[in-house]
Amino acid sequence: MKNILVPVGNSKNAASHLQYVMDFARAFGARVYVVRVYHLKLNPGTFVKIDQVLEQENLAYIDDLLTHVNCENVEVIVKVFKGKLVNILELICNTITVDLMLIEPKMNIMRTEVFLCKISGEIIKKTSIPTVIVPEGYEFKSILNILIAIKSAIIRKESALFPLLHVQRTFNSVVNLLLVKTPFYTDGDFVVNKVLQTVVSETVFTEQATTFKGVLEYYNDYTPDMLCVFRRKRGFFNKMWEKNVILKKDFYSHIPVLVLKGVK
Repeated sequence: MKNILVPVGNSKNAASHLQYVMDFARAFGARVYVVRVYHLKLNPGTFVKIDQVLEQENLAYIDDLLTHVNCENVEVIVKVFKGKLVNILELICNTITVDLMLIEPKMNIMRTEVFLCKISGEIIKKTSIPTVIVPEGYEFKSILNILIAIKSAIIRKESALFPLLHVQRTFNSVVNLLLVKTPFYTDGDFVVNKVLQTVVSETVFTEQATTFKGVLEYYNDYTPDMLCVFRRKRGFFNKMWEKNVILKKDFYSHIPVLVLKGVK
């Protein structure tokens, strides 16, 4: 894992989140791209240099955050862009090879009932970048146990597993696989991909209405340091991915969630 991307929002947790990112990147020897995106709609007669002013203000905002973060032994590259966040993130990934993106669950609001805000939800829903959702205030620690929760083990693009494999090898993690039989089960869903098999220590089968309910059933048995899910059209969270905002009553995790994409 060489390049990690982190978009910076306006939350009071931004500095804490950046500290987690730096500690995470240090474990891999990875480079960190810290990105802030602003949207500017100019009206007739607007100060022509406002674009430059906003760029400098956003750079100053990131520089100030980084003064509160230990970046020792991590190469940090700061970039500010004008445009729409999702488009900019995809553009960055078309320019450099991004191995993983780390985001806050709430980048712009602090509503207590919300787990994933509109901006973070849109990043998960609309980008093809594998992403780790880091809980608010979460301090970095070795990822010794990973729980993968899926309703289908069919993986046609094995490259989608690379972030999981990198994490497992770096920390020598124990990986447990939870296969959840839902009403959408089809023949072959429980045939585990050979690459995935190589890192899984134990496989458990359960039958539930949703994958999330399967996680709730087995979470305490495994006490994972990271939860890994696949984002499919009808995968983990099912209907929840159709909304940008996810409430805590629908889903909440106090550990990092690795969201893998493009498995099909």
